[in-house]
Amino acid sequence: MAENNNNIAGGDYLEFEHNVAEIDRQMNELRRLSSAKGIDYSTEIRKLQKDQVTELKKVYSTLSAWQTVQVARHPKRPLLNDYLNLIVKDFRPLHGDRCFGDDKAIITGLGQIGREKVLVVGQNKGRTTNEKIACNFGCPNPEGYRKAIAKMKFAEKYGIPIVTFIDTPGAYPGIGAEERGQARAIAVNMMEMSRMKVPIICIVIGEGGSGGALGIGVGDKLAMLEYAYYSVISPEGCAAILWRDGSKAPLAAEALKLTSKDLTRLKLIDAVINEPLGGAHRNLHDTVYNVERYIVKNLAALKRTKIDKLLENRYEKLRSIGTSTSTAEEIAKKTLISRERLKEAIEKIPLAKPVPAKV
Repeated sequence: MAENNNNIAGGDYLEFEHNVAEIDRQMNELRRLSSAKGIDYSTEIRKLQKDQVTELKKVYSTLSAWQTVQVARHPKRPLLNDYLNLIVKDFRPLHGDRCFGDDKAIITGLGQIGREKVLVVGQNKGRTTNEKIACNFGCPNPEGYRKAIAKMKFAEKYGIPIVTFIDTPGAYPGIGAEERGQARAIAVNMMEMSRMKVPIICIVIGEGGSGGALGIGVGDKLAMLEYAYYSVISPEGCAAILWRDGSKAPLAAEALKLTSKDLTRLKLIDAVINEPLGGAHRNLHDTVYNVERYIVKNLAALKRTKIDKLLENRYEKLRSIGTSTSTAEEIAKKTLISRERLKEAIEKIPLAKPVPAKV
């Protein structure tokens, strides 16, 4: 518990964590007095620790969608490099798309997770200001997606499974990216990944925004951390389009159904990976361990599946998206009703009077 509290003390508090911050301030003050005056405050500190755990459970059990987005963006949340350093052994990076350049927003390389050799493809946000600028704050360019698919084809050639780590607010929207074929690069990746003849596991570790996430997000298993989010657009972008007001981002977040609970209910993801109490930013090692355990377990199961069956299951999984809340009979019935209404509407349209031909 002491290690957990040290992590809290060194981090930034979110706006809904006022009580947690106050309890932590009191504990730090008691520790300071204990050191300065030699008075034992261990009993009081233990009581405050219990109060803090209770408060964290209360806060994180009732997070709103917008609060979940804030947790997913926490500045101390584990990033791709943390996973590479802690769970990928003997990592060897692979660079460049053999076309334009080496996009630092996407990192690819060979390594070992558990006992399995894998190709790792992940989105890199950067921790320091210089790192964030260098990788566009985790927004990949087309060359990043082309690099990713080129290395995936290399892995397919040698039968190496693929693991992707998704963490991006979206693909880079600059003019240069559009000129170099941003949309096409993402579309090609989605098509190629859908028929890749090796197991693919995709994990959303932070932000999963728009096509930027889809560009490396097609696979046999799609999981996400408990307080990550996965959405067609960022809440701010949605609010700007619908209401022309970025302050309505919390309302947009609720409407987008972007949390792990919502996506599980809609059957858009396969699993939710639990985070430690108070979020991944409070306990890096437990978070990474949970992710590693998920990868190892599912990779072993996927490798036992024949390739033809694997591709068939992947195809069915993709085709079932959007039909999870309705049965096949209900969908057919709705389609029939829609066609009948369309037919009636067409019949009610008055015919145009013929225009006399000019002689």
